[in-house]
This record gives sequence, structure tokens and C-alpha cells, in this order.
Amino acid sequence: MPFLVGADLPEKPAGERFRALLARPQILQIPGAHTGMAALLAKRAGFDALYCGGSAMTGTMGLPDLGIITVEEVCFFIRQVARASGLPVLVDGDTGHGEALNTMHMVRSFEDAGAAAVHIEDQLLPKKCGHLNDKKLADARDAAAKIAAAVKARRHLFIIARTDAADAEGMDGAVARAKLYLEAGADAIFPEALTNAEMFREFASRVKAPLLANMTEFGRTPVFTANEFEAMGYKMVIWPASAMRVAAKVQEELYAAIKRDGGTHNMLSRMQTRKELYETIGYSDYEKLDATIVASVAPERSGR
Repeated sequence: MPFLVGADLPEKPAGERFRALLARPQILQIPGAHTGMAALLAKRAGFDALYCGGSAMTGTMGLPDLGIITVEEVCFFIRQVARASGLPVLVDGDTGHGEALNTMHMVRSFEDAGAAAVHIEDQLLPKKCGHLNDKKLADARDAAAKIAAAVKARRHLFIIARTDAADAEGMDGAVARAKLYLEAGADAIFPEALTNAEMFREFASRVKAPLLANMTEFGRTPVFTANEFEAMGYKMVIWPASAMRVAAKVQEELYAAIKRDGGTHNMLSRMQTRKELYETIGYSDYEKLDATIVASVAPERSGR
């Protein structure tokens, strides 16, 4: 069921609802859902929290994930995902979109847009995807200052500090940074681009805080399941760009089919039908909100 306009709003702030999910014994599975439609489909599949990832948002805009996206552009994605689903949303905050004051502005803006949590990384601009090479790290004290600023600015937002230091500074450097960020007030830690199970286990054994694992495809991290991450000591796992990648691949196939076949007739089996679309977005439920709207009936003919 979609989160309808006019429906009762959640009684508790999004950040508090996110914390309640983390209080459960099992790992919190957080799939990427960067559009309202993706949010509805993920919710229907049974997920309790969603993720707006930078690579998915920028990729949808036709841009690289290099810190180009603005705070207000991110808020556009947050609003639709939070409104459509009513679920707590974790958001990629990149480097805080600037220095300490910019980070504070980002936190307030994300909260106002409906976010429940944000992660902030310790790279310098132009930042890179965490699974690429030659990332430039900020001074650890400067990165900690951004975390402290985020904590000072928040009302309820759950603050996750991401460190990209494992590649350049090794496990000792990543652990030292994580501990500094926890001292600055971070609620959880996100060690990015760990390359094997031994690294994940070692980090978890040395950093006593809720930990987030990133299960991105085609990156440096091998494929692990949520249960495997949980066994390694992790409390959250994200699949940041999976939905965007699948959608883009199918759209690529669609356009090729139209060009090749002169129509979409060979792609109908890959499409969500009109009836399925209306059921997903709650079309009839919205109509019922306004008794003056005559209920529409979706035609049963294929492809219409």
C-alpha cells in the first residue's frame, strides 16, 4: 500500500524510527530506492528502510558521482522516496556538500525533506565512488569536525560517518579515523571498499559501534549476503545502485527493441502493466480521497 496523500503521518520523527529498526536483533537490509516508484516496489517486497545513494541519484540525472549533485537536488529524491513509502530513508551525504557550515545546512535540509539518516564521508572534493582508485582523503580532524557539526545541527537525524581510508591508510588508519568520528558524535560507522571477509571481521572487532556494509556490484567488495554481513558483525547493509542498474539495463533493451522492431510489441512481457502500475501507486485509493473523481477502469487489452 502506498503512503497516501491525506493518510496519517508517522507519529515519530524519521530518525527515531530508523533507530528503532536498528534496535531489532537482525541486520537491517536497506535497498537503494532513488525514485518514488522504486520506493513503493521495495516497500511492497517487505523492506522497512530505504537508501538514496549518490551514484543512483546522479546516474539517473545522467551525471557522474563526483560531488556534482547539490543539496536541493538530493532533497528532490528524498521527498519523493519518503512521501511515497513513509519509510525511514538513509541518504548519501557525500562529503557534507562543503565544510562544517555547509554540512549543518545539509543536515537541516535533509531532515526537512524527510530523511531519517545520512552518511558523510572523509574524502576531498571532487570525491569519487568509494570503489575507485586514487581517492583523496581529508585530514581526519577536519572530517571529524564535519561530523561534530552534523550532530550539532540535527534534531533527530541518525549520523553515520563513512571512512574511505582502508585503501590509502590501511586498516589501522581506517580504525583510527572511525574512533575519532565516534568521539565527534557519530552514531555509526561505514567502512567503505573493504576487499575481503577478513577485513570486514577485523574492522568489526576493533570498532565497537553499529556498522554499515556496502554491497555494491562490480566493486572491490566480494558478493556477500545480508546474513554473512551480520555474522561478520555488521548491523546495516545497503545495495546502493542495484535498482538503478537494473532499470537502466532494461531501458537500454527497450530502446534497442523499438529501433530494431519498430515498436514495443516484443517487450510487453518485460513491462509493468497499466493495472499493475495503478495497483502499485494506489490509483483508486487516491480517487477515493476526492469523492468528485469518477473511478477509472483500466482496459484489459494488452499493451494499453
